[in-house]
Amino acid sequence: MTRTAPPDAPGVRVGILGSSWWSDSMYLPALAYHPHGRVAAIAGRDAGVLAQRWAVPHAFARYEALLDSGAVDAVIVATRNDLHHPLTLAALDRGLHVLCEKPLGLDYAQAAAMAARAVAVNAICMTPFTYRYMPVNRYVKRLLDEGFLGRPFHINLRYFTGFGQAGGYNWRFDETISGSGALGDIASHFLYLAWWFLGDITAVCAELGRLIARAPLAPSGQPYPQADDNAMILLHFANGAQGMLHASTVAGEATPFGQIHEFDLYGDRGTLHARIDWASEQRLYGARAGEGALHDLPLPDDIWNGARRDTVHNTYRDVFRTQETMARQWVTAIAHGEAVRPDFADGAYIQRVMDAIKLSHATRRWVEVAAIV
Repeated sequence: MTRTAPPDAPGVRVGILGSSWWSDSMYLPALAYHPHGRVAAIAGRDAGVLAQRWAVPHAFARYEALLDSGAVDAVIVATRNDLHHPLTLAALDRGLHVLCEKPLGLDYAQAAAMAARAVAVNAICMTPFTYRYMPVNRYVKRLLDEGFLGRPFHINLRYFTGFGQAGGYNWRFDETISGSGALGDIASHFLYLAWWFLGDITAVCAELGRLIARAPLAPSGQPYPQADDNAMILLHFANGAQGMLHASTVAGEATPFGQIHEFDLYGDRGTLHARIDWASEQRLYGARAGEGALHDLPLPDDIWNGARRDTVHNTYRDVFRTQETMARQWVTAIAHGEAVRPDFADGAYIQRVMDAIKLSHATRRWVEVAAIV
């Protein structure tokens, strides 16, 4: 369906680098009717198709052509992982604000360089950790800030999906392109949530699995280092809390979407359990010390903020297409000249934790996050 942008769309001109399904389903609909900006250009293999579908004025086959066009004030880097670092630096050097997908770089050195350059040129930048904005997670954060748990003891997080069960070649499992597999693709989301919920992660111990036999050669005909398809991680926090995170791409659940999110948080004053099945269930259970069994904790209306509640996907669509979240929040920040988070420093921090996790797996030991430089 071809959409017509509002004729008086003001403000920030955004370019999108990458024409995948993610740009089509997340960023283009989120910014189609934003009051402070619009998508003015898109670059990528299918840029022309998406430009026609979403009434985007300019389409480019090459990313560099968009960056040099003068048609945009800011860019979204939604490409494969190995292009995040060079394209972001190129955009920053041209005076553009940047939203760059996670993982921010292939390693901490790249991510730290991106964060430092953003500060040096005074750019407004974002690393979009998507699940921060979903209602259940926002309510967990509110309850934690209000002291529901008291002193936190431990957190358990589970992110299970099944797309990694497919054999063949997938760039997400090619370390030269992705940097890591399940770790960067899905575990990074929950590492961010763990940090957001409980604070700094000081040490990790991890095992990264490679359970599915994949095509030995890339499309180029060359062998490639195969990345992890699941990650099991122990976490130690600065406040003394402990954590466990299991992220798997080879554990599809019997739900229509083949994905499930669960986490438990325990403290000396309470317990919380969240479950999101990506079909119709997005619920939070809890109990304060002395209350007995966990009971349903209905999410307040202001947490839903008008989002539909019938299915998780309808909630997801409304959260990112109508509320001031992620890309919409970033564009508003640019329009007002304000900082926004999660920023590149946050993205670099999670990359640092991931590098510690990779080192832990390689050396079979606990690794201090501060040791990653």
